[in-house]
Amino acid sequence: MPVIAAYLYRHGRRVREIAIDERVDCPIDRSEFVWIGLTDPCAQEVDQLRQLYGLHPLAVEDSLKDGQLPKVDVYGDQLFAIGRTAYLDGGHIVYGQTAVFLGHSHIITVRQGSVRSHKPLRAHLEASPDLLGQGCDYVLHAILDFIVDGYLPLVTALEDEVAAMEQRMLDTFLDRAEIARIFALRRELMRFDRILVPMEEVARKLAKNDLPCIDGEARHYFRDVLDHVRRVEAMASGLREVLTSVFEFSNLIEQQRTGTITRQLAAWAAILAVPTAIAGIYGMNFEHMPELHSPYGYPVTLGVILTVCVSLYWQFRKARWL
Repeated sequence: MPVIAAYLYRHGRRVREIAIDERVDCPIDRSEFVWIGLTDPCAQEVDQLRQLYGLHPLAVEDSLKDGQLPKVDVYGDQLFAIGRTAYLDGGHIVYGQTAVFLGHSHIITVRQGSVRSHKPLRAHLEASPDLLGQGCDYVLHAILDFIVDGYLPLVTALEDEVAAMEQRMLDTFLDRAEIARIFALRRELMRFDRILVPMEEVARKLAKNDLPCIDGEARHYFRDVLDHVRRVEAMASGLREVLTSVFEFSNLIEQQRTGTITRQLAAWAAILAVPTAIAGIYGMNFEHMPELHSPYGYPVTLGVILTVCVSLYWQFRKARWL
């Protein structure tokens, strides 16, 4: 069953609850309006509202289709807007949709896939009757602002995860799972950006264009929403750049560490080549060999090996190969 909240407001205060099939005629001075909120409704319920409030069929169709991009459409003397909600679940961004029908004396919201209820928003607006009494367009501003503010916890959580990746990159090598997570986050942010760009366009139209049902004074509030969208967009863009940098720096550090290990192996191979070569010569079992019959031949040979190895060791230490 869909969640239905339908109330009549007069001068910014709730008057009474109304039935979804009840037509309420309000005066033209914007002092009264109806706010109806639906969550995951069926087509019959939205069609019933279409007949009562003269909603456009195309707008009704879009409100029932999940996955629509944010937009603002004008149908006669009414506005239709779609905003996309987003939240983080299990490290992945999950999207929802809120469609808004705005008329002179009614505002109807249709939510799908959104886990954030509008009850706190409604309570907040009812606590400010001076603002709520300005009309439906101020409610539309509050809804869009509510949606955009929901982006901030998402981006903040991703920032914390990326910061942990940066520290991990400096401490040790990133493993395969962490590198896969970097690419997954970049894809998530690119998809998120495809939502933010049209959301910014929605806020810009409402803040700057002359649209029906939008009071001139209300545009200042929509400019605030536009600023919030731009802020989130800048944060998301910065995160994508940081993820790219983390991957690139991780590769550089890994190459540097691999080069260091290679130099160390080469240095030890050079050091060990000296005793290997000398031992190889004396292992050929020829009769006439240097110092073969001398009582000092064995310690002299070991001394030469030790002297050359120590000399090579200190030279490689100075060159920072060891």
